[in-house]
Amino acid sequence: MERRSSLPQDLREVLHCLKMRSKYAVLLVFVVGLVIIEKENNFISRVSDKLKQSPQALAEANDTEASPMPAENGSLASLRQLDAAFSQLRMRLRNVTLQLAGGLATAGTVPPEPRRHVLLMATTRTGSSFVGEFFNQQGNIFYLFEPLWHIERTVTFEPGGANAVGSALVYRDVLQQLFLCDLYILESFISPAPEEHLTPFMFRRGSSRSLCEEPVCTPAVKKVFEKYHCKNRRCGPLNVTLAAEACRRKQHVALKTVRIRQLEFLQPLAEDPRLDLRVIQLVRDPRAVLASRMVAFSGKYETWKKWAAEGAAPLQEDEVQRLRGNCESIRLSAELGLRRPGWLRGRYMLVRYEDVARAPLRKAEEMYRFAGIRPTPQVEEWIRANTQAPRDGSGIYSTQKNSSEQFEKWRFSIPFKLAQVVQDACAPAMRLFGYKLAGSPEALTNRSLSLLEEGPPSWVT
Repeated sequence: MERRSSLPQDLREVLHCLKMRSKYAVLLVFVVGLVIIEKENNFISRVSDKLKQSPQALAEANDTEASPMPAENGSLASLRQLDAAFSQLRMRLRNVTLQLAGGLATAGTVPPEPRRHVLLMATTRTGSSFVGEFFNQQGNIFYLFEPLWHIERTVTFEPGGANAVGSALVYRDVLQQLFLCDLYILESFISPAPEEHLTPFMFRRGSSRSLCEEPVCTPAVKKVFEKYHCKNRRCGPLNVTLAAEACRRKQHVALKTVRIRQLEFLQPLAEDPRLDLRVIQLVRDPRAVLASRMVAFSGKYETWKKWAAEGAAPLQEDEVQRLRGNCESIRLSAELGLRRPGWLRGRYMLVRYEDVARAPLRKAEEMYRFAGIRPTPQVEEWIRANTQAPRDGSGIYSTQKNSSEQFEKWRFSIPFKLAQVVQDACAPAMRLFGYKLAGSPEALTNRSLSLLEEGPPSWVT
């Protein structure tokens, strides 16, 4: 008391004033804090009320009642509701993503596969249409059969030299856009040109299931006839926009072409970060290829047939050189792939048609494994149904084969002297791919003497 009384009156008033202000300051901070907390609770509650429809709708769909939130803490209850709502939204977004990616995976089961881009690279009469069906039958693959046919028909390039390089570059750029589902690029090459993105002239549309499924298959239009119509149903003219949308909805894209042979030109596609390219190069015994072409393209091989039958005039040198050039381009591409350059490592597979014909299901599984795609049961069903056809039921363009019987049928249809010409022109390629040379007519026609190297070469796997 004595100390307080000893302080000046003015100082005691100042201390009293500061003490009161401190109490008011603390009270003010407390009130402001309560206001802020209340506003936060109101904000979360409003957001939660808007989002509560998702768990409520889920509960109603399951004929159950939503569990009441604890009432002892409004903020905690709102946060729990908010968390539940966001969990439901995440699940719905995941489901939508899976549907857009192909619809095969669902939440809580197998995770979706990465999007693959498969190129089946071959030459004519090597069995590429048959092998292409392995991918065409897969429901989550958007498959196109020979889309580069339109480019070849529209743009003229002379074989060899700079023009061959020019054609390869055009083919490559079109392939790149097609893999990205830009199907509009084909409109510049389809003749006559599509009108409002509609065309009845899409080459071999019926060989691509994706172009004959709904919603791409629109109702047929009277007096409009599709030149390459769907096989099992009538559709209206192809709507390129609907086809592009279907391509984007599918999980994977696969293209088959016999019009690009130079593997090195595909490097920009392999390095494109938007693509995950897988190249399957299909080869076949060149003697079998020639025998098949002489039947399928009879008019183009009149010289060969006359020489084989009559032998009056020798084969023209340019014909033999063309054969040699074809074999060399195939061999050079295969050798590049087998060297496994950095840009192609893990993206290239070499397959012999003969191995596919002897064990189609096993080779299909190997190709799918290489591509990183899980095959569906429909693929196996198609293979079993289409590799046991009657011996006389296979046309030259048919994909229905008695594969174990068909792949060596050529040995009895080609004269030995024609086989010799092929062996002389294509010996380096034949040695690389494991095809044995026939030294006599008997060796050619004797089925007990195999013309294939024993066991699958290491590059097949």
